[in-house]
Amino acid sequence: MSQSMTQKSKIQSPPATFPTKYWHAIDGDRIQCDVCPRACKLHEGQRGLCYVRGRENNEVVLYSYGRSSGFCVDPIEKKPLNHFYPGTSVLSFGTAGCNLACKFCQNWDMSKSRQMDTLADTAMPETLAQAAANLGCKSVAYTYNDPVIFLEYAVDTALACEQHGINSVAVTAGYICDTPRQEFFRHMNAVNVDLKAFSQRFYKHLCGADLDAVLDTLKYLKHETSCWLEVTTLLIPDENDSDQELEQMTQWLFDELGPDVPLHFSAFHPDWKMRNKPHTPASTLTRARGIALNAGLNYVYTGNVHDTAGSSTYCPVCDLRVIERDWYELGQWQLDATGHCLNCGHQIPGMFQGEAGNWGAKRLPVQLSQHA
Repeated sequence: MSQSMTQKSKIQSPPATFPTKYWHAIDGDRIQCDVCPRACKLHEGQRGLCYVRGRENNEVVLYSYGRSSGFCVDPIEKKPLNHFYPGTSVLSFGTAGCNLACKFCQNWDMSKSRQMDTLADTAMPETLAQAAANLGCKSVAYTYNDPVIFLEYAVDTALACEQHGINSVAVTAGYICDTPRQEFFRHMNAVNVDLKAFSQRFYKHLCGADLDAVLDTLKYLKHETSCWLEVTTLLIPDENDSDQELEQMTQWLFDELGPDVPLHFSAFHPDWKMRNKPHTPASTLTRARGIALNAGLNYVYTGNVHDTAGSSTYCPVCDLRVIERDWYELGQWQLDATGHCLNCGHQIPGMFQGEAGNWGAKRLPVQLSQHA
């Protein structure tokens, strides 16, 4: 059992602060947080941009361990993950704060929160894992805000989930430094990385981040881990939806990650500090999907719009529709128990178990104390 799990098992309720290890002292009287490339340099009593990591008693601590903004059972396709046990349910939760500063954030009420009372529910890792098992969930998802900022809580929960046969899913922007990245993803079974755009301009001015760091995470996940990987890009009109940028992005994905990593294009709606932009037209998603398919990607999906053709899975060898999707509802299923096309026998990449799950599109908020 890991030291982290041993430490966790001694704690019965959420602590006010939780010790962390990814930091070091620098010049003067400051300490640098080393979890993400932002490298916040902190004086005593100061918090990082993420707000849930800060300096106290000359070390960097986590303030959100065991605390959540809420728990909900979702379809796995909502993460979105289309090739990871399709049709199964996932217990989803997040905390508060974020290490990016996206002006278009679609979950700003949690990720941009600076109020700890946003964290209205509590669950220690073992409680969360037991609740997922009792609810019949195949997986637990660390989502809503970015789990890299509550790394210690997520890792301990993943270790507890492993003991119950529950998978761990990270939904992340991938903005994390190398050493903590190795620890974090070592405990994840599936990951969806939010690739915000394919320009440094976009990342710098609209996210306060760096594109290259995210691309490094994508390459690391594909080539150095066993995590199942899917990628999502939220298309914003006139910001990251040009043919040229989409061609460059999808070519990079093909060259660096290969043709079989699923790519999701999702529709933007005006929110947070970008309310002057219109909703993304469905035609933009269809155009982007065509560009990605032309680049050689085999599995490209549209999201946040009603598009059965764009959300279904097709065999790249014989073109048979092997998984029909209507929003989050699964329809016709043309795969065998291990994910082979019933028409031509081609192996569809992903994680499959017999027939599709039957959770459907339900979204079920839960209080964990009732299910643990």
